[in-house]
Amino acid sequence: MVRRIKNPKKAKRKNKGSKKGEGSSSSNSIPSAPVKVWQPGVDKLEDGEELQCDPSAYNSLHAFDIGWPCLSFDVLHDSLGLVRTEFPHTVYCVAGTQAEKASWNSIGIFKISNISGKRRKLVPTKSAANETDAESDSSDSDEDDEEENGGSGTPVLQLRKVAHEGCINRIRAMTQNPHICASWSDTGHVQVWDFSSHLNALAESETEVSRGASAVSNQTPLVKFDGHKDEGYAIDWSPLVPGRLVSGDCKNCIHLWEPTSDSTWNVDTNPFVGHAASVEDLQWSPTEPYVFASCSVDGNIAIWDTRLGKSPAASIKAHNADVNVISWNRLASCMLASGSDDGTFSIRDLRLLKEGDSVVAHFEYHKHPITSIEWSPHEASTLAVSSSDNQLTIWDLSLERDEEEEAEFRAKTREEVNAPVDLPPQLLFVHQGQKDLKELHWPSQIPGMLISTAADGFNILMPSNLESALPSNDMIEG
Repeated sequence: MVRRIKNPKKAKRKNKGSKKGEGSSSSNSIPSAPVKVWQPGVDKLEDGEELQCDPSAYNSLHAFDIGWPCLSFDVLHDSLGLVRTEFPHTVYCVAGTQAEKASWNSIGIFKISNISGKRRKLVPTKSAANETDAESDSSDSDEDDEEENGGSGTPVLQLRKVAHEGCINRIRAMTQNPHICASWSDTGHVQVWDFSSHLNALAESETEVSRGASAVSNQTPLVKFDGHKDEGYAIDWSPLVPGRLVSGDCKNCIHLWEPTSDSTWNVDTNPFVGHAASVEDLQWSPTEPYVFASCSVDGNIAIWDTRLGKSPAASIKAHNADVNVISWNRLASCMLASGSDDGTFSIRDLRLLKEGDSVVAHFEYHKHPITSIEWSPHEASTLAVSSSDNQLTIWDLSLERDEEEEAEFRAKTREEVNAPVDLPPQLLFVHQGQKDLKELHWPSQIPGMLISTAADGFNILMPSNLESALPSNDMIEG
């Protein structure tokens, strides 16, 4: 699968809302025709038509960038609280650039604070239901009641940059020690970094840093491993054993890293080999410290046990095309999700492997390659998917269609939107407006929030129909 962003340009901040999901508010023009839900790959825009974001679909929606596009990023665990439901929010991230020239690349360590938003009403009021886009946009920009909204204005970006040799294919932070990060470079090197000084500086600073003003510092990595025979994209830290790491490359080799101290690793030069093509993604088991999964361009998913040698313990023909990404459910450890180059994604129950067909759900909604997939850290049946069709979708596998309930909800909300009837009932939300989506993550400490990266920068979003985003005392509404 080709992951490069063609002719990468520095991201530009967009004008508000010319497309669905773009910016933090909608356009000021009032639509003259009835509102219709637009389906990429199905509907076509006629001359003079444009897509508009419905801001009422979000509790929070913000866009930002750090200069060059980023293929990969990770959200860092912080000390601000394990479960945070009140606005404004703050998140810490690391991201790796894909700059126009190799020498211009850097790893961005950044803090986004003052992420404002609103609490969702389970059933909108009559006035809210009849509000036009222009009125909605105006009310979004005004200072609303503190009971309804948390914080105001735009988020504050604080950014520090560390020079990096070559584009960053993927970057991941250690679960237990998030200041330790591993980066995969298109030069073929895997490097491990200690960003504690940068994170400490961000934590102490409240000054916004503009995208271009942050100086790039030079830092020596803790480790630079050159044992891979080619570049790669697959890398994952163990959630159970601090410092344990696996990295996979485009020559089908996987190397195991074992920590020997807080800053040193022993990398096994004898690789795990079981795929016939490039290893695309790796995921450690959330419950078994010696078990990890891999996926490959060969269409297979492999399950490995590091105690059983260098061959896979099990191998599954998962898709009819490249398997680009996998995600192991940390709340239901028997479930493994996978996304393919043909746009399909599947859910497997690993307890059924011995019986042959372990697929418990298979979706063909997306028409272009799946670029990222991740289970929610708060809801065992919920996952998010991004695709080259410029859609980020959220799914709840526990849902089934209930026509009576739908009719009752429409009556309560006075819904007039012409929603497509052929959408899967498990499809909760569709976010659009970003171009060339590459990766998404759920911040583990902020229920209901998603962050995504694309060729034109990052989006932070909180869909209004994700119940996990609500404080528990609000669940009784409606």
